[in-house]
Amino acid sequence: MDFKVILPNAGACWAVNLILLLSGFVLLVKGADFFVDGAAGIAKKLNISTFIIGVTVVAVGTSIPELAVTVVDAVKPEGGAVIIGNIIGSNALNILLILGVSALICNLPSEKSTRTVDMPFLIIVSVLFLILGVFVGNYRTGRTPDGRFFFDGTMTWYCGLILLVLYALFTAYNIVLAKKQSKARLEQAAAISVSSDLGVAAADSADLKWYKKIGPWYEKMKSRTWFLIAISAAGLATVVLGAQLVVDSATVIAENLIGIPTEIVAMTVVAFGTSLPELITSVSAARKGDVGIATGNIIGSNIANLLLIGGIGALCTGSRGIPFTMEGLVGGMVSVYAALLIFGFSVGSREKSLGKAAGVVMLLSFAAYYAFVFLNQYVFYWYLPSEISSAVEYFTKFVCV
Repeated sequence: MDFKVILPNAGACWAVNLILLLSGFVLLVKGADFFVDGAAGIAKKLNISTFIIGVTVVAVGTSIPELAVTVVDAVKPEGGAVIIGNIIGSNALNILLILGVSALICNLPSEKSTRTVDMPFLIIVSVLFLILGVFVGNYRTGRTPDGRFFFDGTMTWYCGLILLVLYALFTAYNIVLAKKQSKARLEQAAAISVSSDLGVAAADSADLKWYKKIGPWYEKMKSRTWFLIAISAAGLATVVLGAQLVVDSATVIAENLIGIPTEIVAMTVVAFGTSLPELITSVSAARKGDVGIATGNIIGSNIANLLLIGGIGALCTGSRGIPFTMEGLVGGMVSVYAALLIFGFSVGSREKSLGKAAGVVMLLSFAAYYAFVFLNQYVFYWYLPSEISSAVEYFTKFVCV
């Protein structure tokens, strides 16, 4: 199904595609909400333990929008341009914006296991993802007719296998770790569910008081197997439809209305929309003082984005692979910087936490990153000294030999 709407009138085309984009975001978030509720409920009906549900269904729950957008874009004959931008953009946004805002609300202390395992692992896989996209597979460097330096690489299908194997190992580690934790800690870990946090946020909102009336009925119906299957199927269908709307409308906005690479819209607008579950979950947790959930949710989601979403995306694109352009290279370096930033603040601070100073630095970094992404299209490339541009081109060719 194709939702690309191109109209002769530019204003009407803008309006229609923005409506489709926003509608897609709403469908992605609510579809993921219902899918996680249904899947977790079915798992409980099958007597699957709480911690297995927590580290599988619930842990992946906030990454369902990214997964749906990735698969929908990957299976298109000429698709793939949205994948890298969505993954890398979401990861940078998750840390620099969402954790930045959460750190301003309250200090976010990190557990020892998070500092010694999760954060270093996030740094390693962020670097690995960048290496696989830049140094593996076919690549092409050069200059456009107007003098701009470009890099076109490919993340191959076997890179996807590597990423998925690493994600399986990471999930196995989480299962082993979860078994060693107390029952109370397991219940807390399961509380990071998208649906539960969205439900609480909705119930606390003055504008969504209707949730308090529907909530009891909804919780009662969740005890029935047929209802769980129904909301799982409906949630999955809603997510797929939302992903289709987001991918098609973002492509039209980028290519037909603005005239910029699709990767940039994916790294900014699409990444923000697919990161809404993480934003709601982390900010809600920070407001309630559930600081472990706020930090762990982001780190786990970023790892899932790189390994699970990136791996599936590379496999779904088949022999052509995922396009990895200059925008992906810059965004990948920002993602590595963001991972190093939270690790540095968490390890270096006396309280071993992300405080207000870290929040300010992350938000300023986020603003600088977005400013660079857009200015780079119209200013930096045009006025970059030829000596620097030549050095960048030479270095890229040297390391990619």
